[in-house]
Amino acid sequence: MSNLYTATATATGGRAGHTKSDDGRLDLNLSVPKGMGGDDGPGTNPEQLFAAGYAACFQGALGNVARRDKITLSGDQTITAMVGLTRDGGAFGLDVELQGHFPGLDEEQALNLMRAAHEVCPYSNATRGNVDVRLSVK
Repeated sequence: MSNLYTATATATGGRAGHTKSDDGRLDLNLSVPKGMGGDDGPGTNPEQLFAAGYAACFQGALGNVARRDKITLSGDQTITAMVGLTRDGGAFGLDVELQGHFPGLDEEQALNLMRAAHEVCPYSNATRGNVDVRLSVK
């Protein structure tokens, strides 16, 4: 296996701090949501960042699978990732739902396409077996 790309980011101050990528393209303040006992400040949080990354990565994988299987997708198709932070005793975990919107495809076609993308997406492969990831179509 060869490494195609490495992203690098550094965080300071934990969940109420700051994160920045080595190239400066990502440079964000972090805030703790009220639901986690925080001040719900103007910054983002790790779960939002994970959701954004997973949605974009999954949509890319979905496009690759659609091209491979000769399925034409509308430009209006979307993937929404909902990432929850869970707690089990003293340990924390993630819970993910990936929701697809595919104008022009019936629900069965759309779910089959999502299942195929779930097999090749790097985020899906990284979470498989330790994060509950559900696929749905709206």
